[in-house]
Amino acid sequence: MSVFSTNEHMIKLYYSSKSSAGKQALGYMQASEKDQLAIDIEKTKVTGTQWKEIAEQLNKGIGDLIDKDHPAFTKRYDEHTSLEEDDWIKILQKHPEVLAYPVLIINETFYQIDNPSHIEHLLENDSKGIDEKKHI
Repeated sequence: MSVFSTNEHMIKLYYSSKSSAGKQALGYMQASEKDQLAIDIEKTKVTGTQWKEIAEQLNKGIGDLIDKDHPAFTKRYDEHTSLEEDDWIKILQKHPEVLAYPVLIINETFYQIDNPSHIEHLLENDSKGIDEKKHI
């Protein structure tokens, strides 16, 4: 069972309140009338297990969740940095602002949101049964 199991109609958003995309994604989600839970990773620590599951559900490595061009990352590492999974998790936990894109979960389907306005489309189509993982 997923660590993210919730009631069937709950939507969740993992976002950084320090990112423009995160704040915009939150606005689009809050405009929805659906039950929702917003997790600001700047204020709420996401566990290593949760980061692993987010990455797995998106078919990505944990390092792929990180914006390697973000100043908080480039100050400490370069674009050729090769780290172990636990090291990537520590980076996300210590510097949550490096999360590349907010993550939206609808009915246990995970989406990386690189264009916050697409949340509106996803929530409208939710009743039509979206069942594929997308990077939008």
